[in-house]
Amino acid sequence: MTARVGVVTFPGSLDDKDAARAVRIAGAQPVPLWHDDADLKGVDAVVLPGGFSYGDYLRCGAIARFAPIMTELVPAARSGALPVLGICNGFQILCESHLLPGALTRNESLHFINREQRLRVESADTAWTNRYTAGEEIVVVLKSGEGRYTAAADTLDELERTGRVVVRYAGAAPNGSERGIAGIANEHGNVVGLMPHPEHAVEALTGPSEDGLGFFTSILAHLADGVPAGSSAR
Repeated sequence: MTARVGVVTFPGSLDDKDAARAVRIAGAQPVPLWHDDADLKGVDAVVLPGGFSYGDYLRCGAIARFAPIMTELVPAARSGALPVLGICNGFQILCESHLLPGALTRNESLHFINREQRLRVESADTAWTNRYTAGEEIVVVLKSGEGRYTAAADTLDELERTGRVVVRYAGAAPNGSERGIAGIANEHGNVVGLMPHPEHAVEALTGPSEDGLGFFTSILAHLADGVPAGSSAR
């Protein structure tokens, strides 16, 4: 049976259609979810896409955490039962919802960044990265003004110690993120947030590479429950 991956649209979402397209290219069925939906429609996994949910008023993601769709999403994700990928604004929403620790703040340069970005995969042991190999470098897209990841020193140490840093900027972090962190996971490995955009790198015609597709094929492998973590076949 084809996996059903929900893609949430908030007022101000920009990359929901791109995320749905990446899900479709990977071989799953994208299911549109509206921020005001009361339930998740029985989807197998969820993507929180990039954009400016609710206009980024207060703080990025601060209002989205209270959306009705989050009522079911948060406890299911926290329990480890529901895989969730938060991209850019989606990462901010995951942090505001306390599904992931830390916060995303203004870029160190105070300028919006829009560029191709090389990342190093640090963990292939999550629901969203098992089709990569630890240490592998990929090229995706980075486009954000508030993408600097920060957390208390003991939180950063814990993320490092438990292998929950998922991707890191290769070379200097362009936004000043602590320890070059570009993405992290929760303790179960089912929730992953990252600032760069893998959904913009799923076809050679429209992106800098096809390297981002591995995030979306990884969730299919995870749901099939038959592919070992760390497989590099994509």
